[in-house]
Amino acid sequence: MKKKTKILISILAVMTAALTAGSFWAGNYLVDYALYRADQAPQSANDGKAPVNETYGNEEANKAEEQRLTDLWLDTVVLEKKEIVSEDGLTLRALQYTADPASHRYALVIHGYTSNKEAMQTEARHFSELGYTVITPDNRAHGESDGLYIGMGWLDRKDLLLWIDQVVNQDPDAEIVLYGVSMGGATVMMTAGEVLPSNVKAIIEDCGYTSVYEMFKNQLDYRFGLPEFPFLATADIMTGIRAGYHFKEASAVKQLEKATVPMMFIHGSNDTYVPTKMVYQVYEACPTEKELLVIEGAAHAASADVDPQLYWDSIAAFLGRFLA
Repeated sequence: MKKKTKILISILAVMTAALTAGSFWAGNYLVDYALYRADQAPQSANDGKAPVNETYGNEEANKAEEQRLTDLWLDTVVLEKKEIVSEDGLTLRALQYTADPASHRYALVIHGYTSNKEAMQTEARHFSELGYTVITPDNRAHGESDGLYIGMGWLDRKDLLLWIDQVVNQDPDAEIVLYGVSMGGATVMMTAGEVLPSNVKAIIEDCGYTSVYEMFKNQLDYRFGLPEFPFLATADIMTGIRAGYHFKEASAVKQLEKATVPMMFIHGSNDTYVPTKMVYQVYEACPTEKELLVIEGAAHAASADVDPQLYWDSIAAFLGRFLA
């Protein structure tokens, strides 16, 4: 009997070890798939990460017209390359678009997951037309910026504080607006919970998520049909080891509870990538003056394409309340 018990215990121990090793392998794979910079990871690890949006109404025609206007605008502004060094020693790069050198208004425009600063040129144009000098950074592990691991907004919030400091050091009279889409939206929401200089007057987020944990939980089910346990738990451990942060601490909701500046929240009603329900959670968490805009029929990061007139008119009206 004792011999059988020992054999059973040995079998269970081997099975437990195998399951543990397998879950950690899967967790490590998920880090490679989701967080290792796209231009360094194996191709198979990054296929299909970007959402595929269904078009709605005149979306494609709107995008084409916006791009035409942006191409014309680019000939009217001065482009300047900018750099900062992050707290962990990464060189981060940005482009600055200046139409009026005398302006004290600045918009920091933050791109989304696996995107880059050039992808934000249309957004930069709209802020420029409102009188802002626009800075579009490449987030860490994106574009021309250094870094191997995507910060999902949490590491990026500290980087954004440094971009803000650079603007204020160069122009103490600066009036700054933060704007971000998708992961950029999460970045500016997470930044809202930090101690900000009085120069920051308003923050606008478009389709950002409530937390990195909830975002990955949703994607684990949506993309792989996998449960959050044990895969998300082991991925979180490996992210802590490799990238230096944990999913649950990276919470836009918790950061927004500490917000001190006016906030605008935008989301598409048909967003399944970052579910539309998340915008109501972040909106409710914010204690400051705030506005909510849900664009009917828009999928993820497509609100400005579905109804550019409503989108940008609403932003202009919101900013008009808080900037002289």
